[in-house]
Amino acid sequence: MFAEKVSPAVEAPFFAFLARLRFIRRWGLMHVSESENVLEHSLLVAFVAHALATIRKQIFGKEADPERVAVIAMFHDASEVITGDVATPVKQFSDSTRLAFAELETYANSELLSMLPSELVGEYQPLLGANDSEAKLVKIADKLCAYIKCAQEIANGNCEFQSAFNAISQELEELQSVEAKYFLDVFGSSFLRPLDELR
Repeated sequence: MFAEKVSPAVEAPFFAFLARLRFIRRWGLMHVSESENVLEHSLLVAFVAHALATIRKQIFGKEADPERVAVIAMFHDASEVITGDVATPVKQFSDSTRLAFAELETYANSELLSMLPSELVGEYQPLLGANDSEAKLVKIADKLCAYIKCAQEIANGNCEFQSAFNAISQELEELQSVEAKYFLDVFGSSFLRPLDELR
């Protein structure tokens, strides 16, 4: 595109791989009324994670960095461009499968990092596989998005999502996140309304 290169670095496919997240369908084993890919899911999780961090900071007066949380959320499923989207019940089948998938995700994240110029690796490494308190907000946001997706599918008459909805509802209850509770109380029901009722 440009006549002259500004970097001697070899071509790096990192972002080309991330763009391919749009080809990975979520909920692959289930009938869905509206398909969802990992790329669009990641953006919704980033929106919700940013909201949870903002709620933590502004409503509950606790420490949080909404911008960092949102960026971690953007990358939270990046490893799936290598591993594919594996159903949660499969990942959590046993302790050994949990460990095996954690190892596989670590490997996939390392593969992705190897696709970057070495000068940039340090900026992206903390985002791939982050495991601090802010990354925990991303996990809660991920659960909330799955909960919302299940609720939308059920509202569309798709009873196949009822079991997943019940399981995710239980998981959210067990997390005891005041941020998630606030989010659902304030924003949750609007996800199920038609466009004309949102104004």
